[in-house]
Amino acid sequence: MKKRIALILLTLGLTASLAGCGSKPAASQASGTDSSSASSAGTIELTNVSYDPTRELYAAYNEVFKKHYEETFGQQIEITQSHGGSGKQALEVANGLEADVVTLALEGDVQVVADAGLIDNGFTSEFDLDSSPYTSTIVFLVRSGNPKQIYDWDDLVRDDVGVITPNPKTSGGAMWNYLAAWYYFEQQGQSNEEVLASIKKLYSNVVVLDSGARGATTSFVENKQGDVLLAWENEAFLSLKEYPGEYEIVVPSISILCQPTVAVVDEVAKKHGTEDAAKEYLSYLYSEEAQEIEAQNFYRPSNKTIYDKYVFASESNTITEIPADGKWINSNIKLTDISYFGGWAEARKVHFADGANFDSIYDQK
Repeated sequence: MKKRIALILLTLGLTASLAGCGSKPAASQASGTDSSSASSAGTIELTNVSYDPTRELYAAYNEVFKKHYEETFGQQIEITQSHGGSGKQALEVANGLEADVVTLALEGDVQVVADAGLIDNGFTSEFDLDSSPYTSTIVFLVRSGNPKQIYDWDDLVRDDVGVITPNPKTSGGAMWNYLAAWYYFEQQGQSNEEVLASIKKLYSNVVVLDSGARGATTSFVENKQGDVLLAWENEAFLSLKEYPGEYEIVVPSISILCQPTVAVVDEVAKKHGTEDAAKEYLSYLYSEEAQEIEAQNFYRPSNKTIYDKYVFASESNTITEIPADGKWINSNIKLTDISYFGGWAEARKVHFADGANFDSIYDQK
């Protein structure tokens, strides 16, 4: 009996000893996890908060930038993207969404973030060309054959035309749409009161005011609403590419030069320790490699040599397919810019602030 008890005690002692030995690999595993975290911490992480139609652009750009950054600085970098209506995105960042950089639809939306104390003054001077590495304009997307014969802005006020455009209260692209229309009617010699009446009539034809440009495209292309979509140029070309033979682009006689603005969100980048990487991320948008990607994604590159490679000559302002030679930029269009409206601060005050012109239009609907 005593021998059996001794044997049991010996067995228990060996088990405890083995369990103690077993704890060492567990400790080693924990150490390995810490090492992995350190490795993860060695990878820089950037968040880019952008607007709706840049999804494809930045999906392509981020890949080449990651390669460039690792080859140049010997460090890996990962980029997280966020997309939505530009005005809504600006408010999200101002209210706490932590973005290292913003690449929004217009300077005015970046100013919202700056007004929240997150971006230093002078952000439009931090990078070339008012911190606008690429541009766009506003065009019309219509169904194949252009059944409603829509060719210019005055066609949008006809009683038989249903218009799709986002809401300027949440979408930067929608503000560009509105201002392009306003400029057109002024150029027809209309007085301020007549222009406002024309704009009201146009918006009375709007079928739905989506929160962002991509949502508006979905309403028109996938949900088959409306007769014409007021679209970013790149968004319209993506529809031609994705749905060949179903849609046509109509380039109006007059539009507006859209200047999306990029900026480092200084306070967040300082907090994250990503200031240098954030600046490099935005600076590289001006590189030849990035400018080619921008052009291939139907944004107008700021590099004139690359821009000229994509310009085509045509008597027609209707585009029915993606050109086989890749030349897609129609320069046969008169473009104004935001300076015509006194800059974004003035444009917001007159047209988009609470109680301004658009509110009277929106209240009407």
